[in-house]
Amino acid sequence: MTKKYLFFLFFFLLIFVSEEVCSQRFQGAIAAGINLSQVDGDEVYGFKKVGFNGGPSIIFPFGKNKNWSVTMEILFSMNGAYQKGDPAIPDTLPPDTTVPLSYNGYKLNLNYVQIPLMVHFTDKKIIAGGVGFAYNQLVSVKEWEDGFRQDSTTLRGPYTLADFQVLADVRLRLWRNLWGNIRYSYSILPIRTRRFTNITETKVWTRKQYNNVITLRLIWIFNDPYVKNREGRTRKNSN
Repeated sequence: MTKKYLFFLFFFLLIFVSEEVCSQRFQGAIAAGINLSQVDGDEVYGFKKVGFNGGPSIIFPFGKNKNWSVTMEILFSMNGAYQKGDPAIPDTLPPDTTVPLSYNGYKLNLNYVQIPLMVHFTDKKIIAGGVGFAYNQLVSVKEWEDGFRQDSTTLRGPYTLADFQVLADVRLRLWRNLWGNIRYSYSILPIRTRRFTNITETKVWTRKQYNNVITLRLIWIFNDPYVKNREGRTRKNSN
């Protein structure tokens, strides 16, 4: 039922990214870019997992000068973690291993349908900052450790199907309707609690895991009144 609702909402939002159907009150937008992600608590470090982030959105400007806006998006967001294997170095996952083994890498693919809701303030129509909250529905997951696919990692576990995140981003107008966007997001609740054991089983520890994501995107905003006003002034001056 949840998946059917998400896909229905996706196509509903696609309608509104057309300039012809956007009213004077709402704006549509489409975004595409990349995630640089890691999972805090998995003993693998660095924003080395690269994935796609993109989808449509609806923007509702408000306030006296329309400097404030509420944005709702529906995105496909590829998260996870990655560390390249190297047979020349000892195994570091899990750490503190006393038996030297070749390290064959680690990879985690967490693909979500993400629904962010954000509030932005736009200054001088060229730069905007925003904060918000996102619901993420896990739609696929794959995990490899030391080169071996983990058959126990499925949509039934051990990662949670729902991930709730806080968001903060900055947008800069690059040209006309085109904006550059950098966003940071972090899980509010753990997406997994994992028990680690070194090879000799002399040390056991448990860590909670969280999605930690930096997003770089381009956003095209339809029906932008700022662009329309500038075009109107240009035509008026040319006459």
